[in-house]
Amino acid sequence: MTQKLNKNILISSAGRRVELVKIWQREVKNFFEKKVFVFANDLDPELSSACAIADKYFKICPINDGLYTEKLFQICLSNKIGMVIPTIDSELIPLSRDRGIFAEKEINILISDLSLIKICRNKFLTKDLFTSLGINYPEILNKNDLSFPLIVKPFDGSSSKGVKKIFNNSELSDFDLKNENNMFQLCLPTNWIEYSVDLLFDNFGNLICCVPRERIETRGGEISKGVTRKNKLYDFVLEKFQYLEGARGPLTLQIFSDPKGCEFSAIELNARFGGGYPMSYLSGANYPKLILEENFSDIQVKFTEDWHHNKLFLRHDNTIGIEV
Repeated sequence: MTQKLNKNILISSAGRRVELVKIWQREVKNFFEKKVFVFANDLDPELSSACAIADKYFKICPINDGLYTEKLFQICLSNKIGMVIPTIDSELIPLSRDRGIFAEKEINILISDLSLIKICRNKFLTKDLFTSLGINYPEILNKNDLSFPLIVKPFDGSSSKGVKKIFNNSELSDFDLKNENNMFQLCLPTNWIEYSVDLLFDNFGNLICCVPRERIETRGGEISKGVTRKNKLYDFVLEKFQYLEGARGPLTLQIFSDPKGCEFSAIELNARFGGGYPMSYLSGANYPKLILEENFSDIQVKFTEDWHHNKLFLRHDNTIGIEV
């Protein structure tokens, strides 16, 4: 295996993603012949648990700062960073828009094309994408003609922020109805099963791995208890996402299945690592290794099913102590 120039990895907006940083540290150490570091940045890195365990961390300005990508670019140049891995939705559009500027200096932002990012960040456009792929999407309701129960949520939201389940008209507030960012969506049957699906695409939009995780329990919109599955939903996702225009790197699909696994309805597509990816990694789906092989060597990555299904994962909190 011929390796390209060794460069460091940066986990952007790392926050609490300790597991993701550790995974990348482990795989970088296994892959590169020479020492390569895994760095992290955050708005307040001294209070970020992921930054605490990274090899080095950097403070970064707010994403809505007009100089955000420029400051990130300078951090990359000064620290020989060869790949940036975004982790939160709000940074995806600016980083995708300026990806070419980074690429000119051999800094690869692991992110999909801007056109796909915009679709993922707008749930009305996401519906259109799913429809074009032949995937059902829960009915979007006119706020003047609502049926219950329904879900009200921001059309550009993430991490389940602002999401509410409404059972009758009396539970709706004036703010819910007047907020132009809100969309109203018919609830799926309560016995339908929710899945997070970790998708990984190569640099040409071809699917190279897919791991569905049944969501048993969530905390703050992120899976806390889950089981990996190879079932009818797995076959359905493989068929629909064999190729996705503009996709690159990790994407996370939120999709529901009826109890018999005969009907499916997707609700969301996030163009980044999902918070529950460590479950897929522990099942054997080694996305960092595949990403490193494609981007830092002459290895041609191919589709793989080398992961274990029906494996239960239970996440828990951990504590990091730091001298201050």
